[in-house]
Amino acid sequence: MSKPPALLSIENLAIATVQDPRTLINEVTFEIHEGEAVGVVGESGSGKTLTALSVLGLLPRGVEVIKGAIKYKGIDLNTLPPQEMRKLRGSEISMVYQDPMTALNPVMKLGKQLLEVIESHEEVTSESDERVRAALREVGIPDVGRAMESYPHEFSGGMRQRVMIAMALILSPKLLIADEPTTALDVTIQQQILSLVAEERRKRNMSMLWITHDLGVVANLVDRLIVMYAGRIVESGTVKEIFTNPQHPYTYGLLASLPTTADKERKRLTSIAGVPQKPWLVGQSCSFAPRCFKVQLECKKSVPQLVGTLEKSVACFHPVGGQ
Repeated sequence: MSKPPALLSIENLAIATVQDPRTLINEVTFEIHEGEAVGVVGESGSGKTLTALSVLGLLPRGVEVIKGAIKYKGIDLNTLPPQEMRKLRGSEISMVYQDPMTALNPVMKLGKQLLEVIESHEEVTSESDERVRAALREVGIPDVGRAMESYPHEFSGGMRQRVMIAMALILSPKLLIADEPTTALDVTIQQQILSLVAEERRKRNMSMLWITHDLGVVANLVDRLIVMYAGRIVESGTVKEIFTNPQHPYTYGLLASLPTTADKERKRLTSIAGVPQKPWLVGQSCSFAPRCFKVQLECKKSVPQLVGTLEKSVACFHPVGGQ
């Protein structure tokens, strides 16, 4: 039985700066199917956020897609006119950002901000106000009436992030992109937000792209993981495969640096030596070679390609398991 077409398909994506050209993302390819949650993991500067922003056509000024396709329901988003792209944002694909304080308008009441999301895509009716209230109730805002009349600074970080999730979901998108939305929250609030997003995804059969630098955060949240390093995908696979059988030395290092409940006493965490390379300085070599404990001569002379299956792919000449 053939697999249905992907909801989102990114093919050989390359992103670069316009002036003084520097390649930031190179040969990124992956798919997200209907109802599937995919996590993208990597250090700061690995290209996670740029990849996500390219889907919505929201790359920073001076940065552009120079190669590849970003297909949503078979339509290449790179070819859509700006007006059509605006229609897609929010209604079909929504995004939750890392810092709600910068994403929310500080001088506009929260109720009005949610109403504007509806207003940007359809005619506001007498039922729109109740839709806003229902969206806030659904994400666990306790006093909806007060929330409608409040400004962002009057809410805690966790409550602001709930409002952001309500805004992202109010038009029932098919795909939710979340860019490290729990990074600035304490552990307890972080877990509440993760549980909320997981529950909403199940109820709506919604697809999701979750970006994070923390493998521990996504362990129980996504179906598949993509590991990025220096603008490339170095490993991908199911959560079970990545956690139990990491093949790329970088993935292995990330997992080794996580604290575990098996540790009987506090001890120094494992770290990966060195610092990440800038994607545009890598050249014809493995970007991880300067930090890799399995590096050999060919790693410094050639770029390893991502090979394997949907269940497990790795870009490495000498994987940890030797496969």
